[in-house]
Amino acid sequence: MKKTSLFILTLMCMTTWTYGQKKSTESNRPALVVGIVVDQMRYDYLYKYADRYSNNGLKRLMREGMNCQDNHYNYAPTVTAAGHASVYTGTVPAVHGIVGNEWTDVATGKKVYCTDDSTVSTVGTTGKTGFMSPKNMWTSTITDQLKLAQNFKSKTIAIALKDRGAILPGGHSADGAYWYDSKEGRWITSSFYMQSLPRWVQTFNAEQRAQKYTKAGWNTLYPIQTYTLSGPDDSPYESKMAGETAPVFPHTLQGGNPLELIRTSPYGNTLTKDFAIQAMTEEKLGKNGTTDFLAVSFSSTDYVGHSFGPQSIELEDTYLRLDQDIAEILTYLDKNYGKDQVLVFLTADHAVAEVPGYLNSHKMPGGVFDRVKAMSDIKKATQEAFGQTDLIIGEDNSQLYFNKAVLSKMNIDREKLIQVVKQSLKKQAGFQELVDLHNIEASTLNNLYTTIIRNGYNQDRSGDVMILLKPQWFIGYKTGTTHSTLYAYDTHVPLLFYGWKVKPSEVTERTSISDISTTLANWLHCMEPSGSIGQIIPLKK
Repeated sequence: MKKTSLFILTLMCMTTWTYGQKKSTESNRPALVVGIVVDQMRYDYLYKYADRYSNNGLKRLMREGMNCQDNHYNYAPTVTAAGHASVYTGTVPAVHGIVGNEWTDVATGKKVYCTDDSTVSTVGTTGKTGFMSPKNMWTSTITDQLKLAQNFKSKTIAIALKDRGAILPGGHSADGAYWYDSKEGRWITSSFYMQSLPRWVQTFNAEQRAQKYTKAGWNTLYPIQTYTLSGPDDSPYESKMAGETAPVFPHTLQGGNPLELIRTSPYGNTLTKDFAIQAMTEEKLGKNGTTDFLAVSFSSTDYVGHSFGPQSIELEDTYLRLDQDIAEILTYLDKNYGKDQVLVFLTADHAVAEVPGYLNSHKMPGGVFDRVKAMSDIKKATQEAFGQTDLIIGEDNSQLYFNKAVLSKMNIDREKLIQVVKQSLKKQAGFQELVDLHNIEASTLNNLYTTIIRNGYNQDRSGDVMILLKPQWFIGYKTGTTHSTLYAYDTHVPLLFYGWKVKPSEVTERTSISDISTTLANWLHCMEPSGSIGQIIPLKK
C-alpha cells in the first residue's frame, strides 16, 4: 500500500513538473532583444554588396533569419525621427506625433525639434546637446511594453550617434539613452534618465576612442580598384569633406572639428558598435532573469549617404565596414548568450534617392527643386493677390504652414490661397502637385499615395499643404542626396529577424514598418504599443 501511494505521489509530482516545464517553455522569452536600425539603408544594399560581405554579418542574418523582402514605410515624410519612432511604436506620425525631425509650432511660428525638452539638462558634458527627452512622442514603444510586461524589472538601453536615434527607440521608460556629443567626443545623456553618467560610460569616454579613430584617417578597407560596384572616386556629384579639396580617398578627417567629421565616416558606426558591446557587458543585459532590450542605431550610413550618394565608393566602403561591425556584435551574442537566447531585428529608418545629377549623366530623369526661387515666387504671388507676403509662417518636411492669424485678420479665403500657391509652384521644374492636407482625398493621387500622406499627417503638427515633386526630384543640393518622399526608393527598407525561434525563411508578402513592434509584441507575449496599427508577421514553422 505504501509503495502504491509512493508511486502515485511520484507520478503526480512528475506530471506537475512536466506541466510546469511545458508552461514555462510556452511563455518563455529570449534573454535579450537587440534592435538594429541602419540609418538610410535601402533594401537593395543587402544584395548590391553581398559578394563582398563576410559570412558572419549581414549575410548571416539573411541566411539564418527571416528576410521580409517587400518591407515599406507606410507614410511620408520618410525622415530619421519619424522612422525611429514608427519602428518602435508600431504606428505612424498621424498617431505617435513625430511628424519629422522638426516641425513648426503654428501658434508661435517657431521650430520644434523632435526631442527638445527644456525641462531637462545635459548629463556628461556642458551645453544644451542634452536638453532632450521623448516627451514629444505621444504613444508607448515596444521597449516600454516589454518593461510593463515584466513589472519594470528588465532593462532597456538605447544608443545612437544621433540623439533622436537613441531617445525615440528607448521609449519613455528606458534605463539609459546615450548619444554622441562632438564637442569632446563623448557619449552623453540627459537628466530625464539619470543625474550622472554611470562609471562605465565615464571610463569609456576617458579612452578617447573617437580621437583615435579620426587620427587614423579614412582609406578604403580593400584596394580601391576593387570597388567596381560604385562610380568613380572623383565624382562631381559628391560633396567634399571639411578641409578637403576633392571628394576622394584617402580622407584625412582633420578638417574643421575631427570629432564631428567622424559622423561622416565608417568610424562613427564602429564607435557605436564599441559602445553597444560595452553596454551589454557593463549593464549585464540579458543576465538579470528578465528579457532586456538593446536598441542600437547606426547613424554614419546616413551622413555618408547624404554627402556622397548611393553610387559612391565611400558608401560601399561604409557598408563593408558596417558588415564587420554587425558580425562582431553577432559573435559577441554567440559567446555570451547563444543564438537561441537572443532575438535580433534589423531595419532602417528610411531609404534614399539617387543623386539626380548622376541619373541625368546616364540619361535618366530627375532633378533638384529650386526651393529658394519657389518660395520667393510664392511671396511675390501672395503679395500680388492679397497684398501680403507673410501668409506662410513655416516650411518643414515639404509642407507649408499658413499664418492662420493673418488669414483670419485679412479675411483671406484659404482655398484661394492654396490656388495662388499652386499656380506659382506650377512654374517650377520638378513640381507635380500641391496636396491640401486638410482634404487629402481631393487630390488626383492613387490610393496608395493618399494613404501614405494621410498616415504622415497630424493635424496638430503638420502643415496645411504638401509640395509633391515628380519622382527622383528632391529639395536639396546638386551634390549628395536626400530622402523624405513617398516614392519606393525612400520607403523600401530591409527587415530581418534572427535568433530566438526564427527559422531561415523569406517573406515576399508586403509588410510595413508598423508590423515590427506588433510582431515583437506577439512573439514576446506582451501588449503591443498603445498606438499600434501593425499586423503580426507569423513565425515560419
